[in-house]
Amino acid sequence: MQHVSGLERARAALEQGGRIPAAAVTPLVAESWQRCRDLGLDPSGIPRDVVIPFGDVRHRRDANAVLRSLALAEMQLLHTQIAGSNFMIALADADGVVLDTISDAHFAESSVGRSIIPGSMWGESERGTNALGLVARERQPVAVYGREHYFNCHGHLSCMAAPILDTNGEVLGLLDASCSNEARQQHTHALVRMAAAQIENGLIFREKAGNFIFAFHPRAEYLDTLSAGLIAVSGDGTVVLVNRPGMALLAGLPTAHGVHFDRLFEAGFGAAMDGLLGGGIIRVRDRAGSGVFMVCRQIGEGMAMRSKTRAAPSLPTLISDPEEPDFVCEDRLLKRAMAELVEAAALHMPVHIFGETGTGKELMARHLHKVSRRKGEFVALNCGAVPEPLFIAEIFGHERGAYTNARDDGAPGLARAADGGTLFLDEVAEIPLASQTALLRFLDSMEVRAVGGQKVHKVDVQIVSATNRNLHDMVKDRAFRADLLYRLNAITIKLPTLSERSDFPLVVQHLMKRLAPQAAITDAAIARLAQRAWPGNIRELNAALQRALVRRQTDYLDEDSFDDSAEDPVIDCCMSCLDNTLSRRRCSEIRTTYRQTGNNASETARLLRLSRTTVHKHIR
Repeated sequence: MQHVSGLERARAALEQGGRIPAAAVTPLVAESWQRCRDLGLDPSGIPRDVVIPFGDVRHRRDANAVLRSLALAEMQLLHTQIAGSNFMIALADADGVVLDTISDAHFAESSVGRSIIPGSMWGESERGTNALGLVARERQPVAVYGREHYFNCHGHLSCMAAPILDTNGEVLGLLDASCSNEARQQHTHALVRMAAAQIENGLIFREKAGNFIFAFHPRAEYLDTLSAGLIAVSGDGTVVLVNRPGMALLAGLPTAHGVHFDRLFEAGFGAAMDGLLGGGIIRVRDRAGSGVFMVCRQIGEGMAMRSKTRAAPSLPTLISDPEEPDFVCEDRLLKRAMAELVEAAALHMPVHIFGETGTGKELMARHLHKVSRRKGEFVALNCGAVPEPLFIAEIFGHERGAYTNARDDGAPGLARAADGGTLFLDEVAEIPLASQTALLRFLDSMEVRAVGGQKVHKVDVQIVSATNRNLHDMVKDRAFRADLLYRLNAITIKLPTLSERSDFPLVVQHLMKRLAPQAAITDAAIARLAQRAWPGNIRELNAALQRALVRRQTDYLDEDSFDDSAEDPVIDCCMSCLDNTLSRRRCSEIRTTYRQTGNNASETARLLRLSRTTVHKHIR
């Protein structure tokens, strides 16, 4: 006979209306199930999907502004600690109303992920037994795993939550980490509790900014941990607050607001201050006779004395796999392209990369160079930025005095500079027709002869080309040589536009980590960004994030950080033109004309009476 677990027996009793077996589930869960039964909830039914209006969410956020600022920073750190495990981190207020979420992209797209959104309510009466609802009721950390949830549809979910208490010991907010039950990690609940404790300590430092704050613990090495007690003291020695670990360490002693420091510790307040304000660690005894180490962590505002400041904790440095790309590549089409790229590098095949401006063509070329493990340099040439008469000399080099304004000592050329490495021909569609013949000959022989010289040099070069124009159409229009195209595109990698990519949230998170590693961005902000068209692709997204970071008033970005009405009406410009109004407008005109001409830099230059070099400066 097949063994049936205690949880499954309890589930069967729950769904059949029977008595729940004792000890089959924890008392917290059993009591919650009974409350849900009393409310008439059907465990096989569908939970009530209650979401309050966004105006009410905004009001609740404003009322919890300090909590939100501290919590989102901790959520971002928690995100880095458990990333990749198909999870969501949620912040809720004391009523169980979700204010913000930061999540793994896969979880956010799941049915449960789409229901954990700002404004959603997770009390027992709406969602049955769940961690957020239980924590709001019980005021203690709770984990609800899999089929411990009341509703069957939540049986694949694990939730771990902890309360965040204000300086008066009241529940101010709730922190939750939810993931698929199969992906749950035993340490996640501990990380959530630690994050909640860190937020509570942050609230103490914020709200007691006018007081001294001392950390104490029986072991000196624990003074920088969350198990240390914190005690806030006024200038005359009156205790205004003791945190939860501190109250546990001082159990049996009077820790209520208004008690004097001298009633808790044998050393007088004045004597203790002499040692603490010197920045050192002192050892004192509490009134119960236990020895503790103590250090000053904050001097109140307006109390101009020396303090010992602590460096902000730094995020761990991750050692990356040399085979892993330096960019996000979770989109299905991109993954397939990446696999082809590795094979092409192994076979020394010329690779052509096709994609719109800003889709990451050069990043892909550099990754190919990395996976090829070639010892030589990665050498890039913007073919559209080189004046036509100098194109051959730029690639193949020139001898001394080979032409007017030639360098006195000559130049070896980029092909020789890339010997043993990779030559990246960016904007390859802009190569002048007259120069295409010489490039074709080089690709056939891999031999280089400098302009004005006689000596031939054999080179070993991986060729990578890129453009945002359709070379096959150019061949039909006789603007590009067919035989050169066939040499360049032994394999073609097509990069999707940003709006086509299925891994958009991961792209945003990757850029944020690079631009501001300590700053959080919420799921609601990413959802708003995903609604835009992004004609400039990743380059434009990067600029939008930079602008939002510059304008932000907090340590995080939410959906209000990307209010379209607040954006500069002239946003289609390159990074170098962002800070100058006249430059932005000129740049926007160039980029608009470039798109109207079918991404033809030469035609854009002709219409606007500019050099091709100037055009390429603004379209990159």
